[in-house]
Amino acid sequence: MRVGVIGAGAVGGALAALLDRAGHTVGVTARGTQLEAIRADGIQLSGAWGTHTAHVAADPVLTRPPEVAILATKAQDSSEALRANLAVLGGIPLLVVQNGLDGIAAASTIAPRSDVVGGLAMFASSFLSPGHIKVTTAAPLYLGGGQAEHGVPALFLAQLLGDVLPVTVLPNFLGAQWTKLVVNQINALPAITGLSVQEVAADPALLDILTANMRETVLVGVRRGIKFEDLQGLSDLRLRLFARMPARMARSLPLRIVSRMGATPNPGSTLQSIRRGQATEIDFLAGAVVRAGATESVPTPVSEMMVQLVHEVEATGIFFAPSEVVRRVRETQSA
Repeated sequence: MRVGVIGAGAVGGALAALLDRAGHTVGVTARGTQLEAIRADGIQLSGAWGTHTAHVAADPVLTRPPEVAILATKAQDSSEALRANLAVLGGIPLLVVQNGLDGIAAASTIAPRSDVVGGLAMFASSFLSPGHIKVTTAAPLYLGGGQAEHGVPALFLAQLLGDVLPVTVLPNFLGAQWTKLVVNQINALPAITGLSVQEVAADPALLDILTANMRETVLVGVRRGIKFEDLQGLSDLRLRLFARMPARMARSLPLRIVSRMGATPNPGSTLQSIRRGQATEIDFLAGAVVRAGATESVPTPVSEMMVQLVHEVEATGIFFAPSEVVRRVRETQSA
């Protein structure tokens, strides 16, 4: 099958390589040094799902109409990328694999002739260098659409992708997005400090901040009436208890999430963007919590500080010492 992958970064590149290995005809979009590297040497995949070099067609936009398309850009780049490729997307299933809460709605507006399906990549993938992608943690890809008419496209995509990695279709996809949003709060502190996720969790003061950031996310979701979907050992009941139990006890949940990542240092996607000098997704991660909290009248001071500090690192290229992060957060909490 002809598959077009829009955005051959850490997630899109991994999916493209896996689909190529399974025998599909894959075309990808990329820019700059990533485009040059893929054209020269292919996408070189390593890690939890084995090694493979995928020699795929690579261009700034898809040049051959695919039968299925996957949008895997960063959330802030998705609208521009979709519009650039719109000519080849009409009437085909479009899988939006993206962080945050708004990807499906935005894609459905821009590409109304496509059957839009949402995707949540729970596997951890790192962009090591141009053309090199490493899967550091194997985990499923979850699919859903949020609307009943998207059931058939979701099942079709699950069958296609189920040959290359674990895939599950979820009826409660909105709840799954919120559970993933809780997990995605692990991204801010590595981007702020330059530390891996595991190093952040090993620092008690930073772990307390991570716990508070995640608890704000859950409290906002609860106020919004979300039923959190069961993902990777996290359930609606477990998350609701996490948001209400004493803070010291609540540390166990982020520690559980980090332990599932294994020993290989995980930088998180936001730190990867910082290291490449690119804009991050923080406005769609902690920023999504801040916006939803404002709508629901739920205070989110830690999430607000995470957004502010990541943007400061984006602007200066200088990481914060953990002690300075702790000081800034405590000032915010006591204000």
